[in-house]
Amino acid sequence: MIRKAKLTILLILSAMATTISAQSLTTRQKHLATIAALEAHGDLIRLEPAVSEALDGGVTINEIKEAFSQLYAYTGFPRSLNALGVLGKVIENNPGKWAEGKPWQRPAMWDNAKQALEIGTEVQTKLSGRPFNYTFCPQNDYYLKSHLFGDIFAGDQLSAADREIVTVAALSALKGVAPQLAAHKAGAVNMGNTQEVVDELCQYLSENGLSQCDAASDACAGSWPKGNPNDAYAQYFTGNSHLAPIKPKNLAEGEKTVQSYANVTFEPGCRNNWHIHHGAHQILICVSGEGIYQEWGKPAIRLHAGDIIDIPEGVKHWHGATQGSWFQHLASHVHVSDPESNEWLEPVTDEQYMEANR
Repeated sequence: MIRKAKLTILLILSAMATTISAQSLTTRQKHLATIAALEAHGDLIRLEPAVSEALDGGVTINEIKEAFSQLYAYTGFPRSLNALGVLGKVIENNPGKWAEGKPWQRPAMWDNAKQALEIGTEVQTKLSGRPFNYTFCPQNDYYLKSHLFGDIFAGDQLSAADREIVTVAALSALKGVAPQLAAHKAGAVNMGNTQEVVDELCQYLSENGLSQCDAASDACAGSWPKGNPNDAYAQYFTGNSHLAPIKPKNLAEGEKTVQSYANVTFEPGCRNNWHIHHGAHQILICVSGEGIYQEWGKPAIRLHAGDIIDIPEGVKHWHGATQGSWFQHLASHVHVSDPESNEWLEPVTDEQYMEANR
């Protein structure tokens, strides 16, 4: 029996040692990360189309079931069950469209508590990179080893590397879990992902408005400041925006720049009203995420980091984030005549906005 248990341990750890050969995040991993982050957010509206896209992209029904089931240990049963409900709804609305995937099988280890604890201890040691004993709270130590890293990790629907992609994505979507996120970023490498994959995963989550743990808090800007809620102009925006004035670092206190800039952050779905700049060109320099710019009577333009928009004086227009992503741009005005002013007009309707998102 002992030899059999040791053989089982070696086989599981051997499978977990298989690394991802590609040096970049795969499309499949992006789908798993997206649905995991949205599950953690509790954002069921965005989760439904994301689940459909994951299934279209080759993630199987049973793999998604496994991902959402595992996440109860990190995000709680309510979010796990709600996400599984969304999956069930998507399947019900599209009968027979997607394959179940590998049949689910009850792990034999579930009937052997001693073996679950032994294997879970081995798995946790590998993930942590060192023996882990939470003597401060023995019951949690047992739950982690025997249940999370034993019972849950014994399922064969997802590899250990995939499980850590799912976990890092979910923890990135939560606030207040920085120590656990840091541990699982390292653990994701220990369990078979390359460091490049983990770095790209975090960047992907940030750029798509799925992370709440990046350098710009819950924005997607990396090192660009998010600023404060844009309350002074909230009446001219649909959704939430944030404003951060940018001051040249070489200027002393009281010195003024000839060209002022501000970083504007749009949350997913946020956009400003139709408006016109009088007496000035507005320049937009896109720095992160995905946005939209549209002039009256013209097709909408998709915007990404590095794109620049020059808005002529007197042109009616709007700009903001796409439905599924945060967006940030630097905004500046070039004076061309007096007086200089902004004319705020009607909101962009939902119909206009959805058409621009297509």
